[in-house]
Amino acid sequence: MSLHDRLGEDLKHTMKAKDQLRMDVIRMIKAAVMNKELELKKHLDDAEMTRIMASLIKQRKEAVEHYGKAGREDLADKELKKIAIIQSYLPRALTAEEVTQIIDAVVQETGATSLKDMGIVMKTLMARLAGQAVDGKLISDLVRSRLR
Repeated sequence: MSLHDRLGEDLKHTMKAKDQLRMDVIRMIKAAVMNKELELKKHLDDAEMTRIMASLIKQRKEAVEHYGKAGREDLADKELKKIAIIQSYLPRALTAEEVTQIIDAVVQETGATSLKDMGIVMKTLMARLAGQAVDGKLISDLVRSRLR
């Protein structure tokens, strides 16, 4: 079942169950996907949808941080629940050890030795990790520490 179909089915079930938060999150995901499809004028595959959901998670994490600073723990908790719902649609995230192994393999393949080679490593690495739930900043930090 594709991610599009899964979101549609889950939306039906949440509407029947009257689960307002989950329904709102699914609608948010579907709206973001539809906007991107209209922008690109093509139907998105699961990997592209995963990238959109990763950006939605990033936005929610920033909101949690801002709400925490403002002392609005109730809103921060709601955003954390939204993050959990979005993550339920993403593939299992790679562990730090798995990412480190992939980074080491890419560094060896590309022959990178210094920070000057970081662009080549990142390009190859992101292509290899396409469709995976990964944090780009974490990967960048790991590559930077590996190439020093």
